[in-house]
This record gives sequence, C-alpha cells and structure tokens, in this order.
Amino acid sequence: MPLPVDSSTITHGIQLAVAPVFLLTAVSGMIAAAVGRLARIIDRARVVEDSVRHTLDETRLGRAYKELAELRMRGRLVNGCVALLTCCAFLIGLTIIVLFLGETTAFEINRLAVGGFLSGVVCFLLALLCFLAETVIATRLLNFDLLQRPPG
Repeated sequence: MPLPVDSSTITHGIQLAVAPVFLLTAVSGMIAAAVGRLARIIDRARVVEDSVRHTLDETRLGRAYKELAELRMRGRLVNGCVALLTCCAFLIGLTIIVLFLGETTAFEINRLAVGGFLSGVVCFLLALLCFLAETVIATRLLNFDLLQRPPG
C-alpha cells in the first residue's frame, strides 16, 4: 500500500504523532531517577553486607539482616518501576507509529492508538506508585529518635 505524497497529510501525521513524545520525555526522566535510586540501594547493600562479614555482634547482625531485607524490597520496587516505565515507553512508541500510519495511510487503527496510549499512561501511573512506595520505605529506615536528640 503506497504512502500518499501529499505533504500536508504527512505534516499533519507528524504533528499528530509528536504529541505523545512529550510523555516519553517524562518517562526518560523517571527512568533516570529510578536507576539512580537503584544504584544507591545496591551501594548501601554492599556496605551492609561487608559489615555483616566483619562482625559477630548479634544485635548488629540482626539490624543488618533487617536492613538488607528492606533494601531487597526497595530494589524490587525500583526494578518494577523501571519495568513499568520501559513498558510505558514501548507502548507510547507504538502509539506514535500507529498515529502516524493511521494519518498517512488508509488504515483505520484509531482504537489501537487509544488503547496503546491509555495502556502506556496506566503503566506510568503504576510506576509512580512503585516509586512512591520505595521512597516511603526508604524514609522509614531513618531513626528519627536519634535525629531529634541534642548531641552530648
């Protein structure tokens, strides 16, 4: 099936398909933030694991194992966040292709474009929930009693 050579049709197709690209920008920023958090989780886990290897104190071991379990949960949440964001980016990319092809060819694929876009947005929202849950767990690790006591 040949593409139309009418430049106004192609221009309109590009304009229509570019709108979802702005969501891709937000997704890439979120992926960068999530991967940064994952790197910090891994770094902290390595420090805690190293401390476990060099101590025999049962109290410290208990705290270390508890922290490692929470770090593992945080890592899983961030991995889920990145997976959902990647799925979102893929669906938005497909939506862009479908919108462009729908505008420049005789295909009637509006439902596919709507479904792809809405699925991408749902993935983005679920990724935000994973990100929120991870940050809540991260701040829960802080010992606020120690922070509120005056030194000395």
